[in-house]
Amino acid sequence: MHANLLGPEPTRLPEDHPDMAARAAIGEGTSLRDVAARYPAASYAWGMLARESLAAEDPVAAYAFARTGYHRGLDALRRAGWRGAGPIPAEHVPNQGFLIALLALADAAEAIGEAEEAERCRSFADDSDPAARSL
Repeated sequence: MHANLLGPEPTRLPEDHPDMAARAAIGEGTSLRDVAARYPAASYAWGMLARESLAAEDPVAAYAFARTGYHRGLDALRRAGWRGAGPIPAEHVPNQGFLIALLALADAAEAIGEAEEAERCRSFADDSDPAARSL
């Protein structure tokens, strides 16, 4: 394997990131709110709560949930070596919660009239991995 001369190496959250336990609990039928309470560092739970709130036409709650997931994800990415730039691969399952929360934040920001934040979040997601939009 050779060094990436064009930019930072991709950041992959660890396989034991709380998103993995959160995904399992959701798969077992635990409610999103209970999962977020049990695994508050799991961006996936917050991102899914944000999506649920957007679907229920509650963009203020969606914004709060998405922002929580986004910040918890940034914390985890930094601990994994991310320095504010570089790929965050969407195919890596532990990364997906952060990307879902980031895109939900874009949608919620747009819904409450924060167009600049929405565009910033979408650009961040595209810069991280254009495939994130299909999550």
